[in-house]
Amino acid sequence: MLASCNAIAAPFAVSLGDARVALDAPPGFADVQSTGSPRLLELAEALTSASNRILLFALEDGDVRRFTVGDDPFLRRYVLIVTPRGMERERVSTQAFGAFASESLRELGKPAAEIIDLRRYLDTQPRERASMIAELRRDPQVISVLQGVRLPENPEVRSPPRYLLSTTTLMLVRGRALNATVYTLYESDADLQWIRASTGRWIEELQRLNNR
Repeated sequence: MLASCNAIAAPFAVSLGDARVALDAPPGFADVQSTGSPRLLELAEALTSASNRILLFALEDGDVRRFTVGDDPFLRRYVLIVTPRGMERERVSTQAFGAFASESLRELGKPAAEIIDLRRYLDTQPRERASMIAELRRDPQVISVLQGVRLPENPEVRSPPRYLLSTTTLMLVRGRALNATVYTLYESDADLQWIRASTGRWIEELQRLNNR
């Protein structure tokens, strides 16, 4: 089973209409959709709208190993790629992609002003909705933003506040619109640095795979 999970980590192609789009998980992650696990499928579906088709859902390698031996994965970090079902079979122009990106990101609002204390900032924001922290990249084919949220607490369990960071990257790849998301729990500035760097490298790798 472990060998098969390692094989899943290789790049693969998905057909979106008449286009074939190459995908790969970031280093240290493996796509787990082919495990057929209802639990993992439900988790992936909970992260996105039913109007999206899930193309890749990847867990950290350590979580994959834990899952394959029957242990609960930690789910500290995970990644997801989806595409809108209503757009997957038709070629998306740069103009249409821009309109799609604007509509998709409208509810997030504008990036926050300079944040000195990220935890304090997230403490002031709604607990049920991610807030925009920064815009990481914007060009005609890629728009990437960083978000964060303080997770709701369980009133029956006393524990320190927990925070989640995520990046949403909308990409125009081979005429198709993709939405790639990276998630990490935020425990220190190392997590903030990790998600920024990992998102940037992942975008570049997905573009490289599809420019061949």
